[in-house]
Amino acid sequence: QVQLVESGGGSVQAGGSLRLSCAASGYMFSSNCMGWFRQAPGEEREGVAQISTGSGLTYYADSVKGRFTISRDNAKNTVSLQMNSLRPEDTAVYYCAASASSIRCRDRGPSGYNWWGQGTQVTVSS
Repeated sequence: QVQLVESGGGSVQAGGSLRLSCAASGYMFSSNCMGWFRQAPGEEREGVAQISTGSGLTYYADSVKGRFTISRDNAKNTVSLQMNSLRPEDTAVYYCAASASSIRCRDRGPSGYNWWGQGTQVTVSS
């Protein structure tokens, strides 16, 4: 059974930083798509950043480019999201997701992912 467990959420003032981590168990992700998504109240779940664990290629939503960095540690089966220069509009529940596929990570919306974490709250105050 694949499990994804997020950690690192919390509350921060605008301009601050947080680092989210996602620990995967139940499978070895040497080459697949991993992603971070977020969902604010009343909004649809949106992609924030995605990574191909095999190639290391990364993709970002325009709203977070230059501020967020996704990375992976294949040996530890973890994916992280470093979030800098946080804004109030970044406030949301953040979810880690894993796909069984390594194809077209850039184009994968939420329906392209097989497994999800429970989510972690990120709150940015102005």
